[in-house]
Amino acid sequence: MSLKELEAEIKKLDLKDRATLAKWIVESLDDLSGAEIEALWVEEAERRLDEMEQGAVAGIPAEEALRKARNAIS
Repeated sequence: MSLKELEAEIKKLDLKDRATLAKWIVESLDDLSGAEIEALWVEEAERRLDEMEQGAVAGIPAEEALRKARNAIS
């Protein structure tokens, strides 16, 4: 299964299951060194920036993102 296919499947999960999966993934990173974790975050930030610069995704104001996040967990 490709990463794109995996992403599509994960998006089908409900919010609680995605949160559980995210927690498991983050916990699985505990075996990595600080430098490895930092490199992964840099890679992710660069990927997201590329998506924004290519117009694949649109940014939203921080206030809106925080409001959505708060609503999702309340």
